[in-house]
Amino acid sequence: MKIFINLNAGLRAGIKMRILAIIPAYNEAANIQTVVEDLRSTTCDVILINDGSSDDTVLKAEALGIPIITHPFNLGIGGTVQTGLKFAHQKGYDLAIQFDGDGQHRADQIGIIVERVKGGEADLVIGSRTLPGGYRIGNARRIGSRIFQLLIKLLSGETIQDPTSGFRCYGKKAIELFALHYPDDYPEVESIITAARHGLKIQEVPVLMRRRLTGYSSINRRRSAYYMLKVSLALIVDSCRAKTLLRES
Repeated sequence: MKIFINLNAGLRAGIKMRILAIIPAYNEAANIQTVVEDLRSTTCDVILINDGSSDDTVLKAEALGIPIITHPFNLGIGGTVQTGLKFAHQKGYDLAIQFDGDGQHRADQIGIIVERVKGGEADLVIGSRTLPGGYRIGNARRIGSRIFQLLIKLLSGETIQDPTSGFRCYGKKAIELFALHYPDDYPEVESIITAARHGLKIQEVPVLMRRRLTGYSSINRRRSAYYMLKVSLALIVDSCRAKTLLRES
């Protein structure tokens, strides 16, 4: 599969610890300028991973002068984040920030999730909306989150209050791991278990987030139910497979 890259706007250099903010975006033309301008208040390099958008996401990003990697068709959030992490790995970044293109994440909260990785306390830090200090998510998502919390606890031993949060900081070990293997479809929950199985240190910290600036989430109630069922079954099957392989080895 060809991936088209526009890196005419060179990434910033000269930062002691190099941090890359990865913006996964699908049809976020209305939000991308606000997101990029927010990130420019930080010392992070910025790259947009355009996941086959059919609107003006790329044109808006080009006008802002940021590097862009474009998928020729829509791969989903998993493939999009992995493209950004592969880029971070190839370019030798120390940290990578997953920063969604819908405007929910706040650049002034990046320091909170970066601090734990910089200090060596964690390899993967998740910015939580539901720990004290965050905002409350809707009832349907809260129920789904509780189910995922239980599955993660059972399958990995980790206690994560907001397993579907996409606001994350990846350290060197996490970048290397997920550049090679990252779940394709709705990956947030599965990636936590993958990280735990590979011995990565995972932490969760409360952060402030906004509501989506404009547009609608691709996950409605029907898709949320499908998402919960699919991910839960996939995690259980994967766990059984892992245990079988362990017994056979």
